[in-house]
Amino acid sequence: MTTLSYESRTTMSRDWGSLLAKLGPLIGLAFVVVLFSSLRPRIFPTFGNAEIMLLQTTVVATGALGMTLIIISGGIDLSVGSAIALVTVAIARLLNGFVLFEVWVIPPSPPAVAALGGVAVGVLCGMLNGLLITRLSLAPFIVTLGTWGALRGAAKGLANEMMVVAPSTWLNNLLRTLSPGDRWMLAPPGVWLMLALALTVGAMLRYTRFGRHVFAIGSNEQTARLCGVPVERTKLLIYMLAGAFAGLAGVLQFSYLTVGDCTTAGGMELDIIAAVVIGGASLGGGQGSVFGSLVGALIMTAVSNGCTKMDYRNWVQEIVTGGIIVLAVALDRLRQRRA
Repeated sequence: MTTLSYESRTTMSRDWGSLLAKLGPLIGLAFVVVLFSSLRPRIFPTFGNAEIMLLQTTVVATGALGMTLIIISGGIDLSVGSAIALVTVAIARLLNGFVLFEVWVIPPSPPAVAALGGVAVGVLCGMLNGLLITRLSLAPFIVTLGTWGALRGAAKGLANEMMVVAPSTWLNNLLRTLSPGDRWMLAPPGVWLMLALALTVGAMLRYTRFGRHVFAIGSNEQTARLCGVPVERTKLLIYMLAGAFAGLAGVLQFSYLTVGDCTTAGGMELDIIAAVVIGGASLGGGQGSVFGSLVGALIMTAVSNGCTKMDYRNWVQEIVTGGIIVLAVALDRLRQRRA
């Protein structure tokens, strides 16, 4: 009888651990779906509810694409929720136009221009974070905690602390439930947009030099610098890209709300961070995937939707969400210890 050597057993253990880490989010999603489907078989596992969960997931998942880049690089962004709110207000303002002293400072913009303007606002927010982190050598947690409040205040100021009603355009249809004649699409346009963006980011991380630089900085920033990686420039680009995805998430959030709301997305930054960590990313950097982040976002939505179907009150849902975030961080620590 042959016995495995210590090295062989160690290699097999690592392979199983790696496989479990990759399949863990999917197993968790399957568990949540099966649990609520058995508890509410008539209202949870339906096409209509699946469509609602997709709509609810799209905004968080789009923001999680940028957060995946940041967390893999060893950073964090607490301001993404405030940036999304600011973008919704900016889009509504652009659609309405700006009037100052009864003179059109900016005339009403076409929907495409308003959407691009919203994405540009998101990029500027990311650039602000990136410049403060790289040029002043400040900790990402402190910088984004400050911009979290500053961007929320800017959104309230731009909206005059009220909802900004905008004219109805095709932007409102990005995350609208499908009519019977549109069932062939299987999902609203915003969902397909999010999936296309996810494929793009996944390919960028896997096949481009920039993607390798992102992982290198998160794994060991000093070593990456010694190997010739332009760390500061790469970090700035990471935060600008994350800002662009926050802008796109703001466009989708505007489509979902149909108004500019300075109070929207409050606490969404925690959902986005939790989705990325649940999906297998490490808060220490150097590890993460787009697919895992999407699955993590689906888990967050499925739990929230399931709690609603169970008629749990909001405070119960908030406790469950907080528990999931703590569990996600605990799993991240466990993965680091095993590594």
